[in-house]
Amino acid sequence: MDPVEKGYKKVNGIQLYYEIYGSGKPLVLIHGGGSSILYDFKEVIARLHNQFQLIGIDLQNHGRSEHRDIPETFEQDAHDVAALLKEIHIEKASFWGFSNGGNTVMQIAHHYPGIVEKLIVASAFYKRAGMIDGFFEGMMEATFESMPESLKINFLNLNPDFSKLENLFDKDCKRMQTFEDWDDKVLASIESPTLFISGDRDVMKPEHTVAMWRLVKDARMMILPGTHGVYMMADFDGSVNENLINFTVKEIEIFLNN
Repeated sequence: MDPVEKGYKKVNGIQLYYEIYGSGKPLVLIHGGGSSILYDFKEVIARLHNQFQLIGIDLQNHGRSEHRDIPETFEQDAHDVAALLKEIHIEKASFWGFSNGGNTVMQIAHHYPGIVEKLIVASAFYKRAGMIDGFFEGMMEATFESMPESLKINFLNLNPDFSKLENLFDKDCKRMQTFEDWDDKVLASIESPTLFISGDRDVMKPEHTVAMWRLVKDARMMILPGTHGVYMMADFDGSVNENLINFTVKEIEIFLNN
């Protein structure tokens, strides 16, 4: 499974890395915190590259993209994605964001509604109270040693600079530690058809996913059995729930094509 195109574009002062798989209607894939294109979307790409033009982007400080010495924000990531798509001449696309990437694609839909065909928001949140009890307390005490080993290995395989891995960890932690609740109008402003997904044992409460679903007109929702992201990717231990991922991808395929 090789990309048909890959490379870098200078976007808002840094080099952002992207990969394109397959052909057809464009679907932009936005990974979560501490991650990269294939870490989160390898299983999805394997199942959908024959049906869509899949555009994966490594966000600032992640994967092969360059680092910024400024705080990470979901708004900045949204601006970066929109600018990169302009550079590769994608005028309109659907977006699938996982975890922090889900927050990013909601900000894209809020700030750049004209470029969004459809939106898939997977395991994201918009208010601190929506996360499971103790989540933010845990983030305040997070140490580099607590970062999942598989994420560390993935980053160093793509970008073998340990100082940049430490920078990634620091920036990601700070973004979560300082997160301020979004106004409801951010979600209420979303005009594109939207599908919300989360696991019933995810890091956000199922009722928070329901609350987001209620704010977006005519949105759809799936709450699936599983923990954070296992409905679309391998778990931290490398195990893959093939049947669950097949189900998720099939439902998303139906959502995108109708």
